[in-house]
Order: sequence, then C-alpha cells, then structure tokens
Amino acid sequence: MAEASLYSTYYHCHARAQQPTSVYRLPKTTLLKQLTNDPELAFHWSHYLAREVQQARFRSELLSLKTVAARLDSWLNWHNQTLPAKGEWKTLAEQLGVSPEALYREIARRD
Repeated sequence: MAEASLYSTYYHCHARAQQPTSVYRLPKTTLLKQLTNDPELAFHWSHYLAREVQQARFRSELLSLKTVAARLDSWLNWHNQTLPAKGEWKTLAEQLGVSPEALYREIARRD
C-alpha cells in the first residue's frame, strides 16, 4: 500500500478501496528478506520504484503548467501522442487537474 513504509520505522498511510477489493498482507521483514536474497525481485522492485518517481515528477510538472492546452500537450507527449477514447476524457480531465468542460473545449479546438 505504501512503498515508503518498507524503509521506515513508522509511516502513516491511508488506503481507501472504492470498489470490492482483496488485500493481502505481507510482513515487512519477509519482503525485505526476499529483496535481499532475490536479485531478480530486487531488480523489478527498483524498476517499479523508479517508474513511480518518474510518474510523480511528471504529475508535479504537469500541474505547474498554466493552461489546459499546455497540460494536454504535456500529457500527450508523455503518452506518445495518444488521446484516450472519448469515454475516458473525464478521467483525463481529472489527471490534468482541469474541468471536463475545459478539456472538451480544448479537444474541440484542436479538431
């Protein structure tokens, strides 16, 4: 649930399931031992963490952009110029930190 908690004595994190969910518990010591003893697992774990850092940096930079157009351009660049299906535009607006209406206007302007 919270990757940072693996390397902390105490780490406070909330998780909220918005739909029926199964959660598995793995003791911290077990995972740390596996990471120490399994180089392939350690590689995949570090790859995952690096990708999470990249995503966090991108999101921070994206939200610092002032216009809907700039945010959409940045998002499209990050996602190889692929606009999601029309049914997913509301979710895209949330990711961009803009209203759905503002996003729809920007997409219409580009067409």
